[in-house]
Amino acid sequence: MGIISLEQTNRLYWLGRYSERVYTTIRLYSKCYDQMIDDIGDNYADFCQMLEIPNIYQDKEDFNARYGYDETDPNSIFSNLLRAYDNAIVLREEIGSETLSYIQLAIYAINKAKISRAPMLELQNVEDNILAFWGIADDYIDSETTRNIIKAGKRIERIDLYARLKLDTKELKKELHRMESRLIKSGMKYDENCLDTLKSLIEGKEKYEAADYRSIVGSVESLVLV
Repeated sequence: MGIISLEQTNRLYWLGRYSERVYTTIRLYSKCYDQMIDDIGDNYADFCQMLEIPNIYQDKEDFNARYGYDETDPNSIFSNLLRAYDNAIVLREEIGSETLSYIQLAIYAINKAKISRAPMLELQNVEDNILAFWGIADDYIDSETTRNIIKAGKRIERIDLYARLKLDTKELKKELHRMESRLIKSGMKYDENCLDTLKSLIEGKEKYEAADYRSIVGSVESLVLV
């Protein structure tokens, strides 16, 4: 592969981010779904607040019907998967048909989940296909730069979500180290001051100190200049 254009870079970056968003939000949604099925409560409002998405749902039945599968809901799992697919289909020449096929299989699985009596089993297939997509990308994409852009997007999205979830800084540190390496190798333009701030926010905390999660999210969102 030759020089990667700015448009291709942008699409590869967001392919990484959207595929990670689908994967992690399915895992979160599965826990929320189980609790609602067990009648622990209508905790979907807490779920929306945690991810900072508008609570536009009337009740837990409406939430389960729309958040997972409504492509007109811009924050739904389905909508984010479609965004990943829209980028992947344009990048067919860069990532290869074999790699693309696993995003297509994820679309097929989520459509099955939408009409299934056991939707979580089908959503597990979506997760599995996202994992397969990342794995096959390592094997089938010849360009190291292309792989690094996708993986940088994936890691950046994961830090963003983990900070919103207020996970332990140990997890954030691990993802930060993985992300920084990929970001540098990707050749993407990024704000070095922003990266330094992010490292200070995550690595500068002792075990007993609470991280400034809001500032971490802000730094992550301002990091890459695409």
